[in-house]
Amino acid sequence: MNNSDGVPAPQPEPAPHTELSQRYEDLLETARIVWSSERPLLRLVGTGGQGSVFLSLRRGSDDFTLPVALKIFSPTPFPDSAAYEREMRRVAGVAARVARVQHDNLIDVHNVITQDQIHMMEMEWLDGYDLQQLLLPDALQEVRRHVTERRWRSLNRGVVTAGREHSRLKPGIAVGVIKECLAGLAALHREGIVHSDLKPSNIMLKRSGNVKLVDIGSAYGLENPPHGLPCTPAYAAPEILRGQLGSPASDLASLGYVLIELITGMHPFENITYGDLLRSKNTIIERLPHILPAEEFAYSELLLTLIRRLVHPDPTRRFASAESAELSDEGTAGFLRELVKGDLDSDCEADIRNWIAEIESDTLPAPETHDPLSSGPVNTATTRWFKP
Repeated sequence: MNNSDGVPAPQPEPAPHTELSQRYEDLLETARIVWSSERPLLRLVGTGGQGSVFLSLRRGSDDFTLPVALKIFSPTPFPDSAAYEREMRRVAGVAARVARVQHDNLIDVHNVITQDQIHMMEMEWLDGYDLQQLLLPDALQEVRRHVTERRWRSLNRGVVTAGREHSRLKPGIAVGVIKECLAGLAALHREGIVHSDLKPSNIMLKRSGNVKLVDIGSAYGLENPPHGLPCTPAYAAPEILRGQLGSPASDLASLGYVLIELITGMHPFENITYGDLLRSKNTIIERLPHILPAEEFAYSELLLTLIRRLVHPDPTRRFASAESAELSDEGTAGFLRELVKGDLDSDCEADIRNWIAEIESDTLPAPETHDPLSSGPVNTATTRWFKP
């Protein structure tokens, strides 16, 4: 509204929210916020030796919601509640260290919480699939049904194709995935933390193409290892199977076994009895030329060098570090540079994004990760504890 001179008349200032403003000031003065928030268990994602993982929801005010993963640790494997509490304190300490790393290739840990003396770890919910799911034969067959013939040939030539037992990644994509894993692993190792349970189901590919190492519930600090060493025998380094303490070099061997599986479409130690497992891992170097697909022969020597330096039975003959395995000439960076020279390189994350987009989510059932121990053939989904 204007006055007689045509100048807008001053508007009265709104009355202050005196009570609300005082609450604001009181809150700042208290310097402490306390609130509780429920975590509904929406869907069981998987179960394993340590407990169960659920899709859950973090609820805030004003209709804020955020999906989260909630790992609930079971006390069943422990002899008594005191042993469970000790292990949970150790796990919480490692989780706090991992949470502070904040690396693009590591899952974000949000919190460790307790209810009725049962311990839980809250982590980010990742929008994507783990490698075990993505390599299911049904997933590749579904893509075949709805892409063009031209796209199918391109996909088989540069990204993924049928393998011996399940789908396999082309070397450039497989090594690109492992390179990102090594970056996350290097960040853990710099903090003195060993992952100890690297396997396809613990490597997530997000819809964005980003690769994440997940499930740090088995991780431990080198200065404070657990009384038993958690691992999945089929992916464990030979020194772990002999009862020795794990190390960063042990993680490299596990990642090397994953690389072999990604490239061949089969696990090199599947359907081997536990008694033969150590012997098979000690001879893996000699068997490598017969394992790699013949059609990748053009750069198999580069692959052989990379894999040898990851899975050598003698940990002192592996790469000196995850960083070296990632960045050195004999590591993933050197291999990928050679692909560039041969005009065989690709945009790994873009290829992964497109590939995942072509797979309908209902064709990727959650993998069965329940792991009853058996004295028969090794189950690659099984996590076991070894006394050092």
